[in-house]
Amino acid sequence: MKGECCLDYWLCVTNQDNWRVVVSRGIWGVSERFRRSIELVKPGDKLVFYLVQEKHEGELVPSRVVGVMSVVSEPFVDKRKIFKPAGSAGEEIFPYRVRVKKELIPKGWVEFKPLVDKLKFIKNKQYWTGALRRAMVKIPKEDYELLVQELKKVS
Repeated sequence: MKGECCLDYWLCVTNQDNWRVVVSRGIWGVSERFRRSIELVKPGDKLVFYLVQEKHEGELVPSRVVGVMSVVSEPFVDKRKIFKPAGSAGEEIFPYRVRVKKELIPKGWVEFKPLVDKLKFIKNKQYWTGALRRAMVKIPKEDYELLVQELKKVS
């Protein structure tokens, strides 16, 4: 495991169904399109999970931050279908994966939109969703620490 100085911090964008897979199986995966991002991930890196706005049990749930995982493996390919494609993803299986372990999984979640003005990785505050169009976004340590601090408040 690399020292704290060498860690990278990532915001991982997913939905409620796939978040359940991440938690229950200890695996995070991305599509072919985002292979290059996950190839940069290394053991020890921290992944903060952001869930997109979606309907859940008939109610609109806002975009939110739900937990933090640590990467415990090198990236690998696994073509078993364990993730559920959303929207136009069709039959995507998200085969580019890393194993993860739980760092912080609070009882509640943190709404994302009120944090936008405080997050450095979001350059355009008016059109902030543009910063989240990838499966994984590298974020500065300060943003990671802010998100962890907010998650601890709902633990």
